[in-house]
Amino acid sequence: MHIGRLIHRKLLEKHMTVVSFAERLSCTRVNAYKIFNKKSIDTDMLLRISSILEYDFFQHYSNMLK
Repeated sequence: MHIGRLIHRKLLEKHMTVVSFAERLSCTRVNAYKIFNKKSIDTDMLLRISSILEYDFFQHYSNMLK
């Protein structure tokens, strides 16, 4: 699983712009694009992103344990 790609896909599904996403995450647009390229991500950051996109990204990790 590539978490950055999944985050980007959900952002597009929500019809949210990268600029809007970056603003809500309190980072730059460039840093938002860096997140989309990450294969793994810090859990605190993932929690913030889950809240912004209203999607539980942690479920994908839990499903890998089954």
